[in-house]
Amino acid sequence: MSSPTDLLATSPAGRAAELRALLHEHAHRYYVLDEPSIPDAEYDRLFQELQAIEAAHPELRTPDSPTQRVIGALLPGFAPVRHAVPMLSIRTETDTEDSGAIAFDARVRKELALAEDAPPVAYACELKFDGLAINLRYEHGVLVQAATRGDGETGEDVTQNIRTIRRIPLRLQGVQAPVLEVRGEVYIARADFEALNERQRELIAQGAKNEKTFVNPRNAAAGAVRQLDPAIAAKRPLSFFAYGLGELRGWVQPATHSATMDALAAMGLPVNAEREVVAGAEGLVRYHQRIGAARDALPFDIDGVVYKLDDIALQQRLGFVTREPRWAVAHKYPAQEQMTVLRDIDIQVGRTGKLTPVAKLEPVFVGGTTVSNATLHNEDETRRKDVRIGDTVIVRRAGDVIPEVVGVVLERRPADAGEAFDLYKRLDGKCPVCGSAIVREEGEADWRCSGGLFCAAQRKQAILHFAGRRAMDVEGLGDKLVEQLVGEGEAEGEGALIRTLPELYRLGLAKLMALERMGEKSAQNLLAGLEKSKQTTLARFIYALGIRHVGEATAKALARHFGALDRVLDASVEQLAEVADVGPIVAQSIRTFFDQAHNREVVEQLRAAGIGWAEHEGEADLSPKPLAGQTFVLTGTLPTLSREEAKEMLEAAGAKVAGSVSKKTHYVVAGAEAGSKLDKARELGVPVLDEDGLRALLAAG
Repeated sequence: MSSPTDLLATSPAGRAAELRALLHEHAHRYYVLDEPSIPDAEYDRLFQELQAIEAAHPELRTPDSPTQRVIGALLPGFAPVRHAVPMLSIRTETDTEDSGAIAFDARVRKELALAEDAPPVAYACELKFDGLAINLRYEHGVLVQAATRGDGETGEDVTQNIRTIRRIPLRLQGVQAPVLEVRGEVYIARADFEALNERQRELIAQGAKNEKTFVNPRNAAAGAVRQLDPAIAAKRPLSFFAYGLGELRGWVQPATHSATMDALAAMGLPVNAEREVVAGAEGLVRYHQRIGAARDALPFDIDGVVYKLDDIALQQRLGFVTREPRWAVAHKYPAQEQMTVLRDIDIQVGRTGKLTPVAKLEPVFVGGTTVSNATLHNEDETRRKDVRIGDTVIVRRAGDVIPEVVGVVLERRPADAGEAFDLYKRLDGKCPVCGSAIVREEGEADWRCSGGLFCAAQRKQAILHFAGRRAMDVEGLGDKLVEQLVGEGEAEGEGALIRTLPELYRLGLAKLMALERMGEKSAQNLLAGLEKSKQTTLARFIYALGIRHVGEATAKALARHFGALDRVLDASVEQLAEVADVGPIVAQSIRTFFDQAHNREVVEQLRAAGIGWAEHEGEADLSPKPLAGQTFVLTGTLPTLSREEAKEMLEAAGAKVAGSVSKKTHYVVAGAEAGSKLDKARELGVPVLDEDGLRALLAAG
């Protein structure tokens, strides 16, 4: 007679449960521990048996079944995910020497108010992986959601794609907590990346369409995670390492970070073995040196190491500053450099009109990727380094992200090397995209295209600014929609619905409804928003044109002073300079803008489309200017304000926002990763504000 256990094992439900357990165990051994215990053919046989049972009994299919790793349905898009616990970034220590580790330890000891003779602090040290941060949400031990970092507060739901990563368990071992969120990095190992690119090259050689090789492992990993087709993501050799926690419910975290990582490993999550608990600055230095020496031999890319206070209670005691933990830091390594030959210099036009010389290089492997392009920053830098076509140059993958040319090997300069770089002469003074005049203001390093309203390279930025809340205030015209309207990413706007601002007001219901995720109601709302925006003020219209240096305050001053648009259009530099808040540089910028025939044509077409205001209505725009006459400089990344938003707030209060620090600067507003401008402010004794200080100053005014 059969026992109840035998009956359970031979029933479909019992056998399915048994197969799931076996397959999870074997997958963990194969993908995480690298210790396969059965041949691939046997794993495939067990997998197919489970598939057959679930096909015959769909009610037995569970979310954590190994058969659910690849889900065939295409996603219409990525749903937003609000992180229960924000995914904050950590501070980067740019000092790549031993002194960077020593400085971090000194800061921690100071924050903890430790005496000089107090014992060394214990730190958990680990690698800083060069991949994409992901939050995994497990409920009662089962993976229910995976989300990208996004802006730290809100990410994207990429669950279907993350399920394809076999190193990530669909069910945790021995965990039944209601909620346990695990954070880590999705990456592609170097060998897997090279194999992937080799396959891509073969496909391209065979004539496959829409295929390409990938620039580096990080981009390939990030692109795979954000694929709308999980089947494509499944073909990418993605890997994962866990390094932290998010929201917890019903699971008590161990007292130390290192014990937490041990606990995650025991759950079946991959945790990198190159981690270590060290004592004090001396231990940090040793770890940094050891990993630096082994860096090139690692099977994956890293861009530094991370130090964290090991004691969780001490972490909580130190807390955060400007959304970064005081108890952790990323310590980078010196950028890697290689020599190669510069074949040409191309000029790229950015979204704001900035012209950037780009070195076209003989491809070279540096910083973990093959580099064929590198920035030269601007004309002054190119001349300072005396970079010429044909030179052998030193390329550095600066910060392990943006390749740059850092110098020339003069002894290798060929006799036929090109002449000294002259951006204006090379372009004959015209934008390579739209043919508008290029300009460079006094004291500026960058040349810029003056055809903001007309230039295809600046089309998206111009429309977004024009439609902004403080400009024409076109409700419903956001970033994603503008991308569709202008044919973002297509050569010369091919496939675009609009190429110039006036075409916004010629959009029809049928064309809008043909756009992705645009229903009839949304299309009607946008058309209504466009119609409503036609009744505006002269000041808003001037500001909406996006003239360089013309913020809200300056636009209002121009409207009050001239009272009519035609008077602004025809004003000389001298007449413009008579306006309050308009100096010679701003006056020249306005004059240059309106001297472009196509810019004036756009203005006339916008007026013909029905945009209007009451002439001489400028007095209605009068408002207090508590910061009038004061000059501010913005640097770094503020916690909640973009640089443009901060600039608009300052200009609305009457302040001038300058690009460089001088003795005439009243305040510098500094955020995270502030650079040389902050150093200059300290050197000159200029007061420095953070975002809270800026808001307090504006409120006081």
